[in-house]
Amino acid sequence: MLIPVFGSCPTHLNKSQDVARRVILGELGHAGLEWRSIGQTDYPTEFPLREVLVLAKRCSGGLILGFSQFETSVGIWKKGTPYESNQNSSVAFPTSWNHIEAGILFSLGLPLLVFRDEFVSGGVFDNGVTDLFIHQMPKGKLSRAEKRALREIFRKWAVKVQTHYYSGK
Repeated sequence: MLIPVFGSCPTHLNKSQDVARRVILGELGHAGLEWRSIGQTDYPTEFPLREVLVLAKRCSGGLILGFSQFETSVGIWKKGTPYESNQNSSVAFPTSWNHIEAGILFSLGLPLLVFRDEFVSGGVFDNGVTDLFIHQMPKGKLSRAEKRALREIFRKWAVKVQTHYYSGK
């Protein structure tokens, strides 16, 4: 039997993002865990935000995949404030649902595992916002050492997920 974990990931991914997602899903299965998400494995009967909460309550962990959904290299941060600054290098933003779902999962006390694309930052993807280490998204075909490191990340998180599942907390 696989233990359910809530997965937060955009629906539409480019080719390289889909490769990374598949690598992560493979590791999830290898750890004895099952991906569950609204619109991919579970389909809402009420409004989506309520369904996220209902599904999350039936899961024992959360996996947040912060794939870039919008990217820019020019802009102004905090315009009109004393902290205004220009953006002159690449910055990427994930789907807003990553932040909403991570907040729900965190409030439920579920063990979280967070990955982010290069240049993605803000909210749950900022180091120090939670007690989590934010991992870089795996890229392309992994070397043996990279695969071993990724498997170790999943192994440690899976222990926490299993503890939550079997303790009922």
